[in-house]
Amino acid sequence: MKLSDMRATLEQIGVSPSKTLGQNFLHDQNLARWMVDQADIIPEDYVVEIGPGLGALTRFILERGAHVLAIEKDARLANFLREHFRGERFEILNIDALKFDPRVLFAQRRVKLIGNLPYNISSPLLLKFLAYPSPISLYLLMLQSEVAMRLSASPRSHEYGALTVRVQLHHRVKHLRTIPPTVFFPRPEVDSAVVRLLPRDRLEMPAHGEELLLKLIRTGFSQRRKQLKKLLRQYDFDWDAFARDRHIHRNARAEELSLLEWISLANWIAPSPRPDTFTVNSERFPVVDENDRIRRYASRSEVHGNNLRHRAVHILVFSAAGEVYLQQRSRWKDRHPLKWDSSAAGHVTAGETYDETARRELKEELGIDVALERISKIAASPRTDYEFIWLYRGVIAGDLFPNKCEIETGLFVPPPLLDGWTLARPEAFAPGFLLCWKAYRRKMHSDREESTGRETFCAADGATSTA
Repeated sequence: MKLSDMRATLEQIGVSPSKTLGQNFLHDQNLARWMVDQADIIPEDYVVEIGPGLGALTRFILERGAHVLAIEKDARLANFLREHFRGERFEILNIDALKFDPRVLFAQRRVKLIGNLPYNISSPLLLKFLAYPSPISLYLLMLQSEVAMRLSASPRSHEYGALTVRVQLHHRVKHLRTIPPTVFFPRPEVDSAVVRLLPRDRLEMPAHGEELLLKLIRTGFSQRRKQLKKLLRQYDFDWDAFARDRHIHRNARAEELSLLEWISLANWIAPSPRPDTFTVNSERFPVVDENDRIRRYASRSEVHGNNLRHRAVHILVFSAAGEVYLQQRSRWKDRHPLKWDSSAAGHVTAGETYDETARRELKEELGIDVALERISKIAASPRTDYEFIWLYRGVIAGDLFPNKCEIETGLFVPPPLLDGWTLARPEAFAPGFLLCWKAYRRKMHSDREESTGRETFCAADGATSTA
């Protein structure tokens, strides 16, 4: 859309660009086309566009055959886009992007995010949509040049700061191009820039305690000119010993530490826990037949190495709001590392019942003890890793305390969203969990049907009695 056409359209729909909403409309069509080209969009992509304005980027995204979900806060612009881009591949949400729940995007196979982010809320938007775990495989963002430089900065530079380290922890950032104010209406007072972010492989970074790491980063950059050994006095560790071991200057400041050195610092203060491999491999499991009858006992390594039938439990823990907790399996697991799995799960060991194992696993993995309900029993098969599984359900009112040896991370998910996620990305889950979730949903559906049937029968019975 040319600048003259843009002015006329804005006047027609009654929009006077608002500084409060960060409304600066891109009118350079060549630049819009170039920007969309950088996202390598294909028809299978589901593209989320934040702040589409009058559709300068939207048009070129749709031309590539992708589905577009546009998020526009201004109702007048949302109504214009709804009329201008009609079709099944275009949908628009008239909401504040800060109120959008990115978890719903897990139900899409290939998600990319493109946006000309409002400068006044760019940092909170970034942290919201970049939070791990994320369903987004590529971000292409136009930002205030200063923010873009901070995202892509290197250690020892003026731009390198807390935001840099937080974003680069899970993403690779590339500064693509500086954009002058002249391509916008109205013209902003500063340059803009386009950056591309790609998620890192989880294993690319050493294991670490993320909560502690983020606290250290915030503290370290709270007073940039102050030495870290003084800022971090609240943590009980020998800074000089750490500095010598990592060949860091003892008077170093926050901007002098690379991302890997920040992770090393967190692990120096609180080493990332690892499972006791010898103890784990020497655990003894009941080996069972096709009818789940115990025949003998064997070590974990023998059971797994020879695909012998054995027993396990899976527990689905729900919040009071009805969301189910998913754990991401530890990177140290011998099977399905970093796959998403039930809230807690584990093997029945020698001398244990299924129920005893379920209570133990809840305590060991999540640090809780709640009432459990048996849901369903799943037969041993290659998809369950030859495990007979009893599935349980529990509800919590307080906090979980995930065991870092067992769990990489976790999150709560509404069941309908999880249905879509497992359908769109089954490879993200441990195979046994997929069977457990299907069994759970099948049981809930059956219970609802029975309940509805009983209510219908009672109503009919009451009507007959009255007659």
